[in-house]
Amino acid sequence: MSDAPIPLTKPVLEEREAEAARRAILSGWVTQGPEVLAFEKEFAAFVGAPHACAVSSCTTALHLALLALEIKPGDEVITVSHTYIATANSIRYCGATPVFVEIDPATYNLDVTKIESALTPKTRAILCVHQMGMPCDLRALLPLAKKNGLPVVEDCACAIGSQIKWENDWEQIGKPHGDIACFSFHPRKVITTGDGGMITTTRVDWDQKFRLLRQHGMSVPDSIRHTAKQVIYEEYPLLGYNYRMTDIQAAIGREQLKRLPEIVTRRRHLAERYLRHLASLPDVNLPLEPAWARSNWQSFCVRLPETCDQRQVMQKMLDAGVMTRRGIMSCHREKPYVERHGGKSLPLSESASDHTVILPLYPQMTEAEQDRVISVFTQAIGRSRNNPS
Repeated sequence: MSDAPIPLTKPVLEEREAEAARRAILSGWVTQGPEVLAFEKEFAAFVGAPHACAVSSCTTALHLALLALEIKPGDEVITVSHTYIATANSIRYCGATPVFVEIDPATYNLDVTKIESALTPKTRAILCVHQMGMPCDLRALLPLAKKNGLPVVEDCACAIGSQIKWENDWEQIGKPHGDIACFSFHPRKVITTGDGGMITTTRVDWDQKFRLLRQHGMSVPDSIRHTAKQVIYEEYPLLGYNYRMTDIQAAIGREQLKRLPEIVTRRRHLAERYLRHLASLPDVNLPLEPAWARSNWQSFCVRLPETCDQRQVMQKMLDAGVMTRRGIMSCHREKPYVERHGGKSLPLSESASDHTVILPLYPQMTEAEQDRVISVFTQAIGRSRNNPS
């Protein structure tokens, strides 16, 4: 068995992506242009959305989504603390306040039953997260949101290729089922453009607003200005941002999108092996995939026994050449949010952060490598039980 280090994840980037980037570079049009437009159309078709708008990251996608909903200072947006800090930050960028609610400890997603008690006259939207690729319970969330007149933004940063059973059919996350869905193409995600994001929606007016805001509020798109037969003077009717994706990134994304079904199939196979081989470990809680969900398994997160120390387990695995990551952070514990959250405790979110570990999973992983991870993890659990810190 090889002793080469096993990374947490590894993007699938090969000759196809290199050739795509070369094509864009040699075209002379390397910023937002025809490759971006093609990627948007292909992405929209894949997820089944009427509109898709490419941007520079999922963080900027979330920011534009909330701006389209006219979230402003003084407003409140309900979301989870148990997520990457960009989710909460995007709300703060609008001057609004994130109101954190608890998670379902089985799926690590927003607990829909906790929403109504968090509603106030200032609540303007709900921002749910499909955490680690596991779909949030939209079937319960959306009727509640509709009853209270609240739009729903889906943070799908990790969820490209995940599916939800919707009226007896399997549909892609990002269709969208809520009002707006936002994706990430960071290298830790299932497909990557180096960095980048995508926004999908059913509403043409919001899509038009995304496109205006992502490019400094410029009234005339580059594609029209550069091909015009007459001189055009653009205008800037509102404050915009530089949130564009480059054509080099989009060219890579188009190739990544073609790979997505095989990538998800392989990740699901490896996740099933983890579930099967780790099932006998006492007091280790494995991730739950509800019957109505199909995860892309962007991350495979296990809950440690209460007697084990998270850092100690991770260090022992690192010493053995296996990379891991702690469970998802809880934003309300970070300095920018401690005072704003009022010092309130979210015990389920905190426990998930403190007692879970993310194990390596990537499409190129061999079964021998996975067996090594399983062996090292099992040994680390045993040593931590015997030598608690």
